[in-house]
Amino acid sequence: MRRLTALLLASTLPFAAAAQDAASEATRTAQAEIAARLPLADPRDEANVLRGKLAEIPGGVILDKAGNTVWDRRPYAFLDAKDAPDTVNPSLWRQARLNAVHGLFEVVPGKIWQLRGYDISVMTIIRGKTGWIVVDPLLSEEAAAAGWKLFADTVEAKSGKRPIKAVIFSHSHSDHFGGVGGIITAEEVKKGKIRIIAPHGFSEEATAENVLAGTAMGRRALYMFGSILPPGPAGQVDTGLGPKLSSGTIGYMEPTETVSETGGTLTIDGLAFDFLDAGGTEAPSEFVFYIPAYKALHTTEVVTHTLHNVLTLRGAQVRDALHWSKVIDATLLKWGGKAEVALASHHWPTWGAGEVSALLTSQRDIYRYVHDRTLFLANRGATLHELADATPEAPGQAADFSARGYYGTVNHDMKAVYQRYFGWWDGNPANFNPLAPEASAPKYVALAGGADKLLAVGQAAVKAGDYRWAAELLNKLVFAQPDNKAARTALASAYDQMGYQAESGAWRNYYLAAAATLRGNAVQSLSGNGQSRSFVSAIPTAVFFDALATRFDAAKGSAIKGVFQFVLPDSKETVAIVVDGGVEVPRYGVTDAAPTATITLHRTTLDDVMLGQAQFPALMQSGAIRIDGDRMAFLSWFALHPPADPRFNVVVP
Repeated sequence: MRRLTALLLASTLPFAAAAQDAASEATRTAQAEIAARLPLADPRDEANVLRGKLAEIPGGVILDKAGNTVWDRRPYAFLDAKDAPDTVNPSLWRQARLNAVHGLFEVVPGKIWQLRGYDISVMTIIRGKTGWIVVDPLLSEEAAAAGWKLFADTVEAKSGKRPIKAVIFSHSHSDHFGGVGGIITAEEVKKGKIRIIAPHGFSEEATAENVLAGTAMGRRALYMFGSILPPGPAGQVDTGLGPKLSSGTIGYMEPTETVSETGGTLTIDGLAFDFLDAGGTEAPSEFVFYIPAYKALHTTEVVTHTLHNVLTLRGAQVRDALHWSKVIDATLLKWGGKAEVALASHHWPTWGAGEVSALLTSQRDIYRYVHDRTLFLANRGATLHELADATPEAPGQAADFSARGYYGTVNHDMKAVYQRYFGWWDGNPANFNPLAPEASAPKYVALAGGADKLLAVGQAAVKAGDYRWAAELLNKLVFAQPDNKAARTALASAYDQMGYQAESGAWRNYYLAAAATLRGNAVQSLSGNGQSRSFVSAIPTAVFFDALATRFDAAKGSAIKGVFQFVLPDSKETVAIVVDGGVEVPRYGVTDAAPTATITLHRTTLDDVMLGQAQFPALMQSGAIRIDGDRMAFLSWFALHPPADPRFNVVVP
């Protein structure tokens, strides 16, 4: 089973590590320019970040039971410096320092608390009539358990111990439910002691999101989150959305109830919650909610202190910026002027009815700007890259840090909107079926008069501070001659400077991770996020077999024809896989009348395979998997499903 942050090699090419570049004069000029035009000294966000702090985990260090590090903020002590180094965009530096503050915070006195700075996400604890209601228990069980212990030692030690009565999963991304096993047990839920409440469609979306395309998403995520970079002023400083991902165990528990797409009110442990559906914005399954008794609005990940991704750099389905804007406007109409505090699944709260309304207005407007500006230009002939280059930042972004592009950007969000409406193609037939980079790169090198000439032009562009042009040229040379050390070094230099200048944490991480890969000095191994059995067992069987079909080697299996019937007695499921002409079609719930072979195994055995705790040959030998019919036909077909190598190259051919 794929790990969110896998134990991966960044590059398999044998290059000795080279020194990273210092900030160039062009980069220092760019940093000074953005520092001069933004009110970086505005103290309001820092005041909100520190407001209500009660306690913190010493050093910000969280270990698992075996003593492995799950979370450690000590290497980020460099963020204590107020002024940004010239290798970090000063606006991103400000955001990183705000995200670096960790601890337990009281949001509404005696009623609502948050644990921040112990994962990329935030865990919220709400006081009900008889117990606690927990919202979004982080990504990993270890981080959630440590956060809960801090809460218990600080709040319960004074007010008295109370049970957790409910857990709310605000949306279907794993950094908001994966740690649930760290604070409650499945047995407590089964006995009806604890409710788990989620938006409609949660179960399918939460477990299936990354299964089909998980290998590629995971590889790209290493670059996007800077997981192959060491922390430091010239390395990983933040993601923009939060510090980083924790490195623990991702679990899962099935919701006991869901909120429908019409929203509505639920009473949870004696406390009224008013829900508004937000599915199809930042996540396919999502809601926001308001607690009238506390005048508190939870905006989930629909409204945070950054412009979010309409299309994340790791890969996902394109989100709907227009719908996103409308959901925020509906939230503003429903609770604007009433809510006296807004808190979310990331970042820090905003206090004051006027300030909450202003936050909602600004966030609504930035998504609407991204959407409408894209179509304004596209309908006048601008293509994917032209429209982004032709668009300045939104007017409100100069005055409101919450609308700035620390995670998403106007640039790549507009490209995502274009993709949503028009697809990947810009309409020019020259770009409809271009040569693959490996094929076109040598031709560009020849056109330039050879590698030396192209290298010289690329190096000159780097020296002139024309980094985007340098990257375009030098990338051609690297793809034509991946062993050309001078080309790799020059391209890495261009990526360094673009990374230093980036205001988006995701852009910075991707550029700098690419540079590290080219130089051969990327961090080579990391403790990873392993899915627990509870998570794997929740993946729908139909999704597993769809994912298996994506691994079928059609070129080698084009002559295979047959029906392979899977029977899972413990879960009472059947799947008939029809194979013909290089395609396999899983038919969930179907029992074929005359299969080529019938394979009987328990779903729990299948989970063992997905977890890497068992292998098919040994299971067949032990009898845990029984094959009736044409055994050799099954084995020949099954052998044509090689696992994908998650170490595939990203920035070199």
